[in-house]
Order: sequence, then structure tokens, then C-alpha cells
Amino acid sequence: MLRIVAPDLIVISNFYEYQRPMLERIAPVFARTIYEAGMPPYALAEAATLALGEKLGPQAEAKRYVDDTAEEIARLRVTLPASSGRPVFVISLGDSRHFRAFGRDSMFGDVLTRLGLVNAWTDETSYSAAAPVGLEALARVPEASILIVSPLPADVGRSLPTNALWNALPAVRANRAAVLKPVNHFGCLPSARRFARLAMAALAGRTHG
Repeated sequence: MLRIVAPDLIVISNFYEYQRPMLERIAPVFARTIYEAGMPPYALAEAATLALGEKLGPQAEAKRYVDDTAEEIARLRVTLPASSGRPVFVISLGDSRHFRAFGRDSMFGDVLTRLGLVNAWTDETSYSAAAPVGLEALARVPEASILIVSPLPADVGRSLPTNALWNALPAVRANRAAVLKPVNHFGCLPSARRFARLAMAALAGRTHG
């Protein structure tokens, strides 16, 4: 299919470096590392955006998007109520008893920091997340809020309201858990902006519970 399309440029992530020799037989390859174990990705996403703008030509537009994204996150940060010092878990649910926890080297974790929030997940991760983790781990930080990045597996969405373990969590009992609309957790700056908006909207009414 790539040979038929005959692209001028193929853009890949570092996860596909092993395919570079094959892809370079079709077109030049552009690759920048954004997700690297132990490294917060936001600054790497900024660099990748600027590098891609330089490669394709619209350098001014790329710089404007980088600046606009940083300014929007900064604006959202100052809207956070002074009482919102709670740590935050950012998770996705795998089944009715397990979740994936996003750490500081995830885009979600990096954006939390830039919003002035503390990531409640401090354990090690593997390329931005730890999984599978039992739901009981969410009780380790009882004062934390929980943000669930959808989509939820269909069976989980149906069973969560009656899940005894879930309902026993302090954050759930205190109405400090919210489900966010889908966000690509391996995305670049558009994902960072979307997550920042959704997270702030969800936390706005849950900082006092």
C-alpha cells in the first residue's frame, strides 16, 4: 500500500525504528523520539513538532502551535482552585479488577505536572505506564482524585457502578473519580492539549470532596 501511495516522506516513532531499512526503500523516513522510558515526553513532543515543521516547510505554523499549546496549559493552570492540592491518579481500566497507571514519563503525567498537580502514581512504569495493577492500589493514596481515560471495556462500563471494590475506594466514595473522553496516551501536543482541557474540567468540581 505504501508503494502504491508513493509518499514523499514517512513519519515514524522510535517504536518502529526496526522497520526503517524497509521503509527507506519506499521514501525518506523522519523519526523523532517522544516516548522514552523514564523521560517526561512533553519537551520531546515540542522538539518533534518543530523538527517536523522544519522538514515539511511550515516552520512558523509549527512554532505557533508549540507556543499556543504551552500558553493554553499555562492558562488552565491558573484556573485551578487554590484548594486543589490533591494528588491525581490517571488510569485506564483493563477489566473490572485491574488498571493501567500513567506515570511521570507519560504525556498525561507530564501535563499534570505542568498544570501544577501531583501524580499520585510514583512507582516504576514501562514506557509511560504500569499494568496490570489491581484496583486496591488506588487506596494507597486515599486523598487522591482519580481520572479514568476512556474508552472503558464494555463489560467494565456495565459492571463498574456495582463493583464492590471500586465503590469502596475513598476517591469513589467522595465523588473524586471521573471518566474522561478518549485521549491518545501515545499522542503528541494535540493529545497534551486535549488531556489538559478534559482533566481540568473534570477536576473543577471535585477538588473539595
